[in-house]
Amino acid sequence: MKSKSTELAVVLVSGGMDSLVSAAIANEAHESLAFLHLNYGQNTEDKEFECFQKIAEFYNVPESLQKVIDITFLKQIGGSSLTDDQIEVKKYHGDSEEIPDSYVPFRNTHIISMAVSWAEVIGAKKIYIGAVEEDSSGYPDCRPSYYQAMNALIKQGTKDGDIEVITPVIDLSKDQIVKKAVELKAPIAASWSCYEKEDKACGVCDSCALRLRGFEKAGLEDPIEYHQRPKYT
Repeated sequence: MKSKSTELAVVLVSGGMDSLVSAAIANEAHESLAFLHLNYGQNTEDKEFECFQKIAEFYNVPESLQKVIDITFLKQIGGSSLTDDQIEVKKYHGDSEEIPDSYVPFRNTHIISMAVSWAEVIGAKKIYIGAVEEDSSGYPDCRPSYYQAMNALIKQGTKDGDIEVITPVIDLSKDQIVKKAVELKAPIAASWSCYEKEDKACGVCDSCALRLRGFEKAGLEDPIEYHQRPKYT
């Protein structure tokens, strides 16, 4: 078994399944983790924060290495169905090459910038984020080329230039992410993917559809509750 690095790593933990699996992978590679969560005025902010807390507890991340930052200025900016009350969360209508209105303009850049700032302060050299290329046709800040550019920027704009963003699930499909979660014994029931509801997942938004399809392809049942569970395969 490969020994773990003693180097502290920051993990961006939204509370979603992709960030959960990224945390599980980081936990396999590092002895110590720091968890960062961002509240940006999203519809399911309270539920995502609850999931963040459960995941942090599961991985024994001390409170001193848990940070929650308010970036609700993204809600002020709006332009996304996740943050703007005037834009309805759309139901899934199949795969599309168009950028969906759930895209939060330039969100990941704000989030990564916060993580890099914190990493410099606490001495972390790796930042894990659960970006998935499968989502990249919709989200420009989930493309591998975006992270290559971001790492080049971090190298130029930090004190020592040795902080790197790691994207451990970027090449995985949703069913592979589900299987990886099971393999690493990650607490899937503590994750949340729905864009709209907090009591039970809606089952019909884009994010719920991708998640449910991933579980179907993996031959497993999602342990969280849904208002409805359509078949997507």
